[in-house]
Amino acid sequence: MTDSKQQPSVLHVGIDLGTSRSAVSASNGQRHVVESYVGWPVDMVARKVLKQDVLIGTPAIENRTMLDLHRPLERGLIKEGSEKDLEAVKQLLDHLIELAAGGKRKAKSQVRAVVGVPAEAMRVNKQQLANTLKGSVDALMIVSEPFAVAYGLDALLHSLIVDVGAGTTDFCLMRGHFPTEEDQRTLTHAGDSIDQNLLQLISEHHPEAQVSIFMVRAWKEKHGFVGKPQAPVKVTVPVRGKPTEIDITKEMRTACESIVEPIIETMLDLLPRVEPEFQARVRGNVILSGGSSLISGLRAALQKGLEPIGGGSIRSVKDPVFAGSEGCLAIALDAPDKDWEKLR
Repeated sequence: MTDSKQQPSVLHVGIDLGTSRSAVSASNGQRHVVESYVGWPVDMVARKVLKQDVLIGTPAIENRTMLDLHRPLERGLIKEGSEKDLEAVKQLLDHLIELAAGGKRKAKSQVRAVVGVPAEAMRVNKQQLANTLKGSVDALMIVSEPFAVAYGLDALLHSLIVDVGAGTTDFCLMRGHFPTEEDQRTLTHAGDSIDQNLLQLISEHHPEAQVSIFMVRAWKEKHGFVGKPQAPVKVTVPVRGKPTEIDITKEMRTACESIVEPIIETMLDLLPRVEPEFQARVRGNVILSGGSSLISGLRAALQKGLEPIGGGSIRSVKDPVFAGSEGCLAIALDAPDKDWEKLR
């Protein structure tokens, strides 16, 4: 006699919750990346124009002049004391889960989500995130982003992950088990700090140029480099309302190189903590991930920084956009039932 009760289907979801961009990978093959911005119309006029109650991702950025715009993850953490930022995180996560489900969640389906966050958020915001996802998923696991990258690459033993994102750069030593707090580090020297430095330098050297943080971020993502420039970096900006070309090559190099020394110093601090007989293996298995790892010349500069302790090898992940979410999905598919926090 067969059981006539239909068993609920399970959708496994991996989410890389990023300061600038968030990515989702699901067991049904769905993969999406969304800008980590959420906005609400500022008044009735804006609502009439937009014909929406909330905008998420690129539409929120493009219509920001009409919105109460929130980028809720600042330096990898949910901003403290802001109910609107908590609501923005929920809207963003719900949107990612909806995308993962292909636009519409099946009535009897269960969602099990692994969410990757910066190591500091694991310590400070873990319970907030769990509370935010109540009602959205059936089971949850929160892990650090660099650990998720390591898991997805099967780099679980004798490796060092360096995840250079927008809000933070996260480090994780892998020793064949779940990393401890001592195995991880978080720096705020990352993509956002480059953007702020670049904006300040341009404002100082070209005081009449009208430049926004969104313009600066786009220039960095297109032209960012460390070391010798391959070509001059020239951009067009309004100067007293007139489009004017300016050269920002020096400013770009200075801003991008501002993260190099802090990252090297942290690697040099972590590596000697490995058991002495395994240090050479870890130095030869450093993995660079995260959106800001795409800055030209960064990998070579960091590898050169390992020379004082005998050298090493740094390789970049093939797909930095989805490396974190794919790793979270791999964890979701492998995790035993006891490791999940049930939210329903």
